Amino acid sequence: MAFLRGGHQIELLEGGAAYFAALVDAVDRSRNEVRLETYIFHLDPSGCRVAEALERAALRGVQVFLTMDGVGTPALPPPWAQRLDRSGVRWHIFSPLGRIGMLIPSRWRRLHRKLCVVDGQVAFCGGINVLDDYVDPNHGPLTDPRLDFAVRVTGPLVQDAHRAMARFWSRLQMATEVQAREFPAAWRGLQASVRQVMGERGGPAPMPGAAARSGARAALVLRDNLRNRRKIESAYLAAIEGARTEIIVANAYFLPGARLRRSLVAAARRGVRVRLLLQGRYEYFLQYHASRPVYGALLAAGVEIHEYAASFLHAKVAVVDTRWATVGSSNLDPLSLLLAREANVVVEDAGFAQGLRERLEQAMHRGGRLLEPQAFAHRPWQQRFLEALALGVMRLGLLLIGRRY
Repeated sequence: MAFLRGGHQIELLEGGAAYFAALVDAVDRSRNEVRLETYIFHLDPSGCRVAEALERAALRGVQVFLTMDGVGTPALPPPWAQRLDRSGVRWHIFSPLGRIGMLIPSRWRRLHRKLCVVDGQVAFCGGINVLDDYVDPNHGPLTDPRLDFAVRVTGPLVQDAHRAMARFWSRLQMATEVQAREFPAAWRGLQASVRQVMGERGGPAPMPGAAARSGARAALVLRDNLRNRRKIESAYLAAIEGARTEIIVANAYFLPGARLRRSLVAAARRGVRVRLLLQGRYEYFLQYHASRPVYGALLAAGVEIHEYAASFLHAKVAVVDTRWATVGSSNLDPLSLLLAREANVVVEDAGFAQGLRERLEQAMHRGGRLLEPQAFAHRPWQQRFLEALALGVMRLGLLLIGRRY
């Protein structure tokens, strides 16, 4: 269970327009260091705004570290790669696919978290990639903005985010150096790098007032393939199992494991109102079709499923009893919960939870379609076949890498 601390100021950011404005402003105010991790860095107009802010920061002497995933961001356009290099931005593509790509099971472990820390004083976390609200790389222009959320945070968890990002960057650099020189030299380089970025006391100086315990209680919850394999899932389970009145989950790619499904069913059966806002538009074959076989048991227990169709849903958020909330990068599916590096912020604060709840209710009313249990039960056999095929392919893929779900 996540250890929550007080002293946080947390601002909810809906959509890329709000997120990029806050992110660019923070980067433009930076004096010492900017660290940014993202799955997708797309050099559309919004992405160029972010890239230009990073470039400006590096040119005035700020240390800038940028990490992008090798599936979400397979390559930077050469002109931009040259601009970042000339300005002094240190950038890295995590785990490029190479020639045989996703045929290697280990390559399924992606960098999916979206984190930024500026000067050790402000952090951003959420589901929003560096990608314009009205652009979809696979489906073209969108008439309505993608639905997604992030948070801007000040307070103690900023140091946790900084430590995680600095360690990850150091590991990436060590892996790169090992390929070019002997291990002992690479290890000495890693140690020097850690001392440089972390400092003797474990990170940059805390922001003034960070030790105060006023403000929201919150925690950064990470998922990786080492010590943090189940922490995001455990945070969800603890909140759902403790729910008394209401659970709202908005999730783009929804295929929870058996324990999460049982917890949602049990909550509905004990009288908790459970509402799910899920993807209503076809985006990817596996994610779209494989999720639907689990709907039946949820609907039978009284869970409400709203399919969002106004645009693509990309949110990964939840609100429980208008007191607990989470905003982050983790979907409730095998790729996020078993394989990817993810980051969520968990918040206990009635005001923040109420604000997120209101936005989710608006999305359900304006862009959601309530799925009727009877209509779902009588869906065509062709649709059932595609669902079974997609679920079978996903389970086979997990079996190949030694994961059960």
